[in-house]
Amino acid sequence: MEESLRSAAAELLLEAYRTGVPVAPLVQTHPGLDLDDSYAIQVLQARAWVAGGARVAGHKVGLTSAAMQRQMGVDQPDFGHLLDSMFHSEHLPIPTSHFLQPRVEPEVAFVLGRPLSGPGVTAAEAVAAVDHVLPALEIIDSRIRDWRIGLLDTIADNASSGGVVLGSTPVPLGAVDLRLSGCVLRVDGAVAGTGAGGAVLGSPVTSLVWLANTLGARGVSLEPGHVVLPGSITASVAVRPGSTVTATFGGLGSVTANFSPDPDPVEAA
Repeated sequence: MEESLRSAAAELLLEAYRTGVPVAPLVQTHPGLDLDDSYAIQVLQARAWVAGGARVAGHKVGLTSAAMQRQMGVDQPDFGHLLDSMFHSEHLPIPTSHFLQPRVEPEVAFVLGRPLSGPGVTAAEAVAAVDHVLPALEIIDSRIRDWRIGLLDTIADNASSGGVVLGSTPVPLGAVDLRLSGCVLRVDGAVAGTGAGGAVLGSPVTSLVWLANTLGARGVSLEPGHVVLPGSITASVAVRPGSTVTATFGGLGSVTANFSPDPDPVEAA
């Protein structure tokens, strides 16, 4: 795809952020889109956000569990950028109007204490780079209408990133076996999903290794203080204004996201 077409696709997605109006799948409007095009479109948006004053605060890995791959109809992981503006404080109201069609999923967040740069990163090196882990809720969102996404569309759309809520009690990585750590996801008190860390590529650490090596091949390093979301333990659940979502993890504690009862932007339009 020509650079001008990549730029046009990136601008289309940026306009969806500005207007709150989702767009048609890029694979329809931009025939011939391939994996390199999609990541290039993602990077163009990240550069625009940074130029506007945002800061890259980490990365996310998406589509790592069998549940999420089935839900989205894909067969491999992807990654996206986390910006400082995406982070929301636990328990404080999160305006639902900031999102187009939000869903929430539970994750274990890695917070790095050392740089991590691939390719060639091993599991031992990845573990040594982690300062601590936190329970987390990722708010995923799509600028693609009705979540009609495949792998190429979600990559171009920053891996369907929306927001992050981190728990407040850090836990040393060695204090919990992330593969066996169970999770219960509740929406307004009702159980909405259950799972264990092993659903994420066998272990969330495997996801961290994949990310470091995949980014390293593209000339990007993970930095101290960066947050890495390795992928969801359960399928995502939709949220609406006024929803309260809590994820409770074995050995890690819990994290809660409260969505303010503001009008749904689609209904209010």
